[in-house]
Amino acid sequence: MAKTCVLLINLGTPDSPSVKDVRKYLFEFLNDPRVIDINPIGRFFLVNFIIVPFRAPKSAKIYKELWTKDGSPIMIYGESVKEKLQKDLGDNFDVEIAMRYQNPSLDEVCARVEKHGYEKIIIIPLFPQYASASTGSAIEKAMELISKWWVIPEIKIISQFYDDQNYLNCVIEQSKKYKLDDYDHILFSYHGLPERQVDKVYSDGKPCKDHKCEDEINEDNKYCYKATCYATTRMLAEKLNLPKERYTVCFQSRLDKNWLEPFSDKVVEEWAKKGAKKLLVFSPAFVADCLETIVEIGIEYQKIFKDNGGEKVQLVESLNDHPMWIDTIKKMVLKNL
Repeated sequence: MAKTCVLLINLGTPDSPSVKDVRKYLFEFLNDPRVIDINPIGRFFLVNFIIVPFRAPKSAKIYKELWTKDGSPIMIYGESVKEKLQKDLGDNFDVEIAMRYQNPSLDEVCARVEKHGYEKIIIIPLFPQYASASTGSAIEKAMELISKWWVIPEIKIISQFYDDQNYLNCVIEQSKKYKLDDYDHILFSYHGLPERQVDKVYSDGKPCKDHKCEDEINEDNKYCYKATCYATTRMLAEKLNLPKERYTVCFQSRLDKNWLEPFSDKVVEEWAKKGAKKLLVFSPAFVADCLETIVEIGIEYQKIFKDNGGEKVQLVESLNDHPMWIDTIKKMVLKNL
């Protein structure tokens, strides 16, 4: 049997929490036209003369809170998943992990993959819900590099897997250590996006809000990030036997007011002011714990909640390198042979 390459792609991380390395990471990340989708000249000046110079020192301090003695969690878990998946898939497969931004870079990893001459490549961006700024960017970059090869093998791309029952069961498994009845309310917090980016999914000229994205998945909205986030939540809530009034879908990490609402930090504050003492927060858009889960939810939201009268914001850990998650990826791979 000819070998198949499994290429896992995650977002990325600075090489270290130093201001220099954080600046390099932000420069590459924010100059991506799929991330900040505005006029190129406007993006250049906004990113390079306003955002990066002022944000890098602040972000470096936050990354220092995240960093462990072994490095960045997203990288640690990425390498662990690679090793464990390689072991489970066996000798007919080679597993590679690349980061869309910084290291190990897609350029470096794809150059290595080209030399092996694989018969098939299965590309899995590690984002359950499709978004142009994450999945779309990862696929575009990988295909840009592969398109320059003299020999282009068969390629399969898994562009989203929010409705994969094995993935959903992994999220449920991670929540089993927490008794839902102990919490006043449950949040499903997803990474935010500018509203204009979900509006661009539709070819009919109507905005996302006119496509029933909070209520159903249909042919028009199946690649709408907002629609798939709400669909993910409905499926998880059903598995958890959660009635609608027990949970809220919200979006974090916004840069301005024109991002998807409701905003997670505001929801946390509102529930504290209502008298809630304990919140349980799922983060189903992240398959590995990172700055947005460990620091933003675990530390920053905890402070907001406590400052407004609450007691505990409990994060449900991401899938990380859980055996069920490794098995889920393995099944995705074998299904796409």
